[in-house]
Amino acid sequence: MAYDFDAMLRTIKDKQWSLADIDWDAPGAETMTDELRAKMRPFMADLVWIEHVGARGFASLAKKAPTPVIQEIYRYFHAEEQKHANAELALMKRWGMLDQDGSMPEPNINVKLAIKVLDDYGDTLPLTALATLIPLLECALDGALVKFLLEEVSDPVCHQVFRHINSDESRHITADFEVLELIGAGSTTKLLTESVGSLKPQIVLGLIVVFVPLINKMRDNIVAMGLPEKKLYNAVKRFSTIGGRGEFTKRIPAYHVLKAQAAMIVDRSHVYHRLLADPMVRMTRLIPARLLGKPQSWTEEITHEPVAS
Repeated sequence: MAYDFDAMLRTIKDKQWSLADIDWDAPGAETMTDELRAKMRPFMADLVWIEHVGARGFASLAKKAPTPVIQEIYRYFHAEEQKHANAELALMKRWGMLDQDGSMPEPNINVKLAIKVLDDYGDTLPLTALATLIPLLECALDGALVKFLLEEVSDPVCHQVFRHINSDESRHITADFEVLELIGAGSTTKLLTESVGSLKPQIVLGLIVVFVPLINKMRDNIVAMGLPEKKLYNAVKRFSTIGGRGEFTKRIPAYHVLKAQAAMIVDRSHVYHRLLADPMVRMTRLIPARLLGKPQSWTEEITHEPVAS
């Protein structure tokens, strides 16, 4: 039976929320100790910026969506990822993690690279490649990062915010994999053509230089902060588990490539880390931030102000 994307779109519209729905002055901010604040500040900054990586990915997907309804769904997801970033920034303000002028911390070099590559080339990526990459990032990064945050922080406002965010993300992941099913049910010729398109040197190089070190650095950071590797494994395994349930997703070559990479990511003893991921992290660390130019104009939409949707 074909998935009802119209029903999903109606649910998305019915479940909209805004920062104005949250009482940002409610008790609980005092639970953020100085020690925890210092530990969580860089983590929260990375989380805010990674939401914008997802937002930019959905913006590109909306331009190549296979149906008008899916296109509108992706537009909502784009806006929701930006809203998540703003809500997380509002939490940083609540916890005293922002500078005195309220300015947003700079993203690390790997996040900057991801934003720049998606901004420059995201609209040219084949649908099969981008539609497979986004759910992997959502399962691996969002899943692991959010679980870790909720275990570390007891502030009830934080938990209220992430109930909204997790509800949105569950719909994102459901729709992501249903779109993969729809793509996988397409003709073999089209799948092969898009797969060959994914092998363009600029695409392969971009994925290696940008997303390999990004995912690896985030993996090591959250494990170093105390996330058990088993929980990271479960978050990443979700990608292959959900994809494996589909009848047609397995026909998409990009799915198998990223599933194999996901398995290597969670196995720190795998040669993948020693020969590729770790050297890429060290190499990207040497890139001067000025070479990446000014932040993209759409990042100016990041705000901690509790405006209504």
